Amino acid sequence: MIDRRDFMRSSGLAVAGLALGGATRGSPDPILDIQRRTFDFFRDTTDTRTGLARDRWPTPSFASIAAMGFALTAWPIGVVNGWMTRGEARARTLACLEFLAAARQGPEATGVSGYKGFFYHFLDMQTGLRFARTELSTIDTTLLLGGVLFAQTWFGDDDAQERRIRALAEDLYRAVDWTWIVPRGTFVGMGWHPETGFIASDWDTYNEAMLLYVLALASPTHAVPPSAWTALTQRFDASWTDRYGQAYLHFPPLFGHQYSHMFVDFRGIRDPYIAGRGIDYFENTRRATYAQRGYAIANAGGFAGYGADCWGLTACDGPGDFTMAVGGRTREFFSYSARGPGDRDDGTIAPTAALGSIAFAPEIVVPAARAMQARYGRGIYARYGFRDSFNPTLTDPAAPLRHGAIVPGVGWVDGDHLGIDQGPILGGIENWRTGLIWNTMRRNPHIRRGLVLAGFAGGWLA
Repeated sequence: MIDRRDFMRSSGLAVAGLALGGATRGSPDPILDIQRRTFDFFRDTTDTRTGLARDRWPTPSFASIAAMGFALTAWPIGVVNGWMTRGEARARTLACLEFLAAARQGPEATGVSGYKGFFYHFLDMQTGLRFARTELSTIDTTLLLGGVLFAQTWFGDDDAQERRIRALAEDLYRAVDWTWIVPRGTFVGMGWHPETGFIASDWDTYNEAMLLYVLALASPTHAVPPSAWTALTQRFDASWTDRYGQAYLHFPPLFGHQYSHMFVDFRGIRDPYIAGRGIDYFENTRRATYAQRGYAIANAGGFAGYGADCWGLTACDGPGDFTMAVGGRTREFFSYSARGPGDRDDGTIAPTAALGSIAFAPEIVVPAARAMQARYGRGIYARYGFRDSFNPTLTDPAAPLRHGAIVPGVGWVDGDHLGIDQGPILGGIENWRTGLIWNTMRRNPHIRRGLVLAGFAGGWLA
């Protein structure tokens, strides 16, 4: 269990002139303050020599390749907002891509960073090699490539370093052998272990893998056929639901609706499946966001804090894996887990769930962000923005916690920020404010080609 005094010291509550429960003193825009602090997380915790981005902070951790992808999107966001010079952004990006290009690949279980162009989910922060027995991850490689291709297009100057960035990004994308990791003949598999082979699950339903298939279809070297997208969408009907007044493709945690959308602007473009539903995938994510808010308003589980301005379930840290009586009711709590409406919901709210949807439904997300900051900010809002998660239902100091601490007047609060949850906050706010990532990726030829091969048409693809 973390000592509360240590937690408060590490939380950054006394740094940078933070007014507890609100924005930095003098800041006119709380949302911009959230974005700036989240950018600072990537700037301060990412290795400048290698681009390795920590999975979490301040707990010592390995690097997350998905967090590296989000970090690569962070640098141009910093430039356009005046938080970093273009030269600094260029140097960080080039260092990361040079590291990835030089990283050893091979079928060995140790001494490598990846295989067949894919990278292991977690890498050692010091060596950049596979961490423990983590898997070769197709979805985390996809999120890394999202950042790589964003950098490829954004750094478009006729400058030697920016030309090098574009060339390295192309080489990294072309190296990925998507056809190798289709072990059951149709769908891309979730991963591979050198010790045991392919993971027994595929990306074969509606979730965060839309970008994965766009990249796999568009590959100039190892493309999967367009029939893979057709087969995928043929399974989407099983996810179609009508909940809390919203008809949409359901995936319980909100990250499944947000990750691909951070890189691809799905507004106004449709494949045959979603056209048949009379909407686009952007609208689908907007509805999923409203459904989560509706679930919190209904609050059938009777959790503290849930309501119209306090909601958001996704994959995040939790207090721990235990069962205890709370307010005369036996409740089961979880540590890190993918949470959704009625699915492993233990009262743990993740600010990234709401803020990652700010570009889809700002009219409900902005009030939620401000309300969570005002109500719980002295415990959950720190040097790098919102802590990963908090649970107002769990207030007992005797709880057998695995993460975080009980903060009086707030409840359980996580002790960490997570890179893969910070990324959607930073990028989501920027897409809402300026459309930077979307507008940049619209110009990337690989993204456009993959969407067209998947059958998307209309809108900005026309």
